[in-house]
Amino acid sequence: MSSLRISPLWHVPDPREARPLPADAQCDVCVIGAGIAGLTTAYLLAQEGKQVILLEAKPHAVEGESLFTTAHLAWVIDDRFARVEATRGADVAKDAAASHRSAVDLIEQIVTRETIDCQFARVDGYLFAGKDGRETLEAERRVLRSLHLPFEWIDRVPFPARAPGPALRFPAQGQFHPVKYLRAIEHRLEALGARIHTDSTATGIRGGARCEVEVKGGRRVAASAVVVATNNPFAAGVAMHLKVAAYLTYVIAAEVPRGTLPLALFWDTEDPYHYVRIQPGVNGDTSDYLIVGGEDHRTGQETDMGERWDRLETWARQYFPLMGVVRHRWSGEIFETPDGLGLIGLAPGSGDNVYIITGDSGMGLTHGTLGARLVADLVMGRSNPYAAAYSPSRWMPGAARTLLQESLNSAVQYTDWLTGGDVKSVDEIPKGQGAVVRSGLTKLAVYKNQDGLATRLSAVCPHMGCIVRWNPGEQTWDCPCHGSRFAADGAVMHGPAISNLRPAE
Repeated sequence: MSSLRISPLWHVPDPREARPLPADAQCDVCVIGAGIAGLTTAYLLAQEGKQVILLEAKPHAVEGESLFTTAHLAWVIDDRFARVEATRGADVAKDAAASHRSAVDLIEQIVTRETIDCQFARVDGYLFAGKDGRETLEAERRVLRSLHLPFEWIDRVPFPARAPGPALRFPAQGQFHPVKYLRAIEHRLEALGARIHTDSTATGIRGGARCEVEVKGGRRVAASAVVVATNNPFAAGVAMHLKVAAYLTYVIAAEVPRGTLPLALFWDTEDPYHYVRIQPGVNGDTSDYLIVGGEDHRTGQETDMGERWDRLETWARQYFPLMGVVRHRWSGEIFETPDGLGLIGLAPGSGDNVYIITGDSGMGLTHGTLGARLVADLVMGRSNPYAAAYSPSRWMPGAARTLLQESLNSAVQYTDWLTGGDVKSVDEIPKGQGAVVRSGLTKLAVYKNQDGLATRLSAVCPHMGCIVRWNPGEQTWDCPCHGSRFAADGAVMHGPAISNLRPAE
């Protein structure tokens, strides 16, 4: 239908021109990535008097994965506290809850301090049983009691119809409009004297007493510290890439009558799980929006995107009979870690004074915010109570099986070098679609536009040599190994790759 857009609900074009780095520069701290992690880190450090330069590869800030969130501000861990306790112990599980709670608190404090109109609200969160029944809920309840975390066991969820139950209710979660919040921080950063340069791709980092960031085009930024806040670090090395696995998660936003559904966060226990919230109407909208997500899979390893969005709609209509027309649908990319907690702190093997914030594990807004606080403390020479829990160098023996499974999954994708193409010839590719075609010893990524004109590119991901695959739902080339994504014309959209797919030779 013409009114359905493959775009996030939050997307509001930035009217400003791109602001590339014009010349070599120096600063106290260079932050790479202008999503919630990078902007918040820069904001916290600029408030403490640090000279900050923020680099963003895209033409504008807030165009990365922070734009594709569903904006749940939760201290309840997506992978659940029972798993964190089993893999890391009770103390780390308590730290996970406390650190995410502090992240929601910090967002609220910034909203208040800067008087940001972003529809921030405190709401309850509800975890309810999916098809697996009560067993998972009861296991989580036992762990919550042992950790002395606040919750309530309730008989039914406040849905308008077919209310599921029982459920766990958690107080003091939050929600907001992410783009309004982050654009306000961006403007405040500039008022604090920080320099924000977009269309400025960082291509290399050298750590040490005086760090150096190489920027595409030959420019350099010298800094006392560097923070890489790019969701999946482009310069992390093989060891770090083994600790994160790229997944796509799918979202729809449908109209519902204004004020008919309560503001709350909802999750079920299915695998992959569903997650739901309400976004109040803005700018004269006569409807609120029901936001429903789920249907996750490893990036680049499925092709049934349309069916996944349809399944989300079918699932949602069971519980929300007042749900109207679906106006938006999109996907977001998340990076899972073996234990469900982010990798935040000093980057292993990158030299002194280089820090990373990655491994959002489906909780990018809170992980990004607590990561900003943690890294800002380290840059300032302060201790942080959660540094050990999130250390990128941590050993995770309790999650070794998950780590091995995800690593083997990535390794198996390289067998695509040995197989045939999706089609035997370019002639078989429908207009408006793409496919991988074998060409001698290599493979080509070929996109055919609506006029039948074919764009031929190398199908080899420039990051670590995996063969990309066509995503028919969003018209992208996706890497099934480490999650890089490219537009149909080969332009890099999401790292860890930092360069485009090469033209076919």
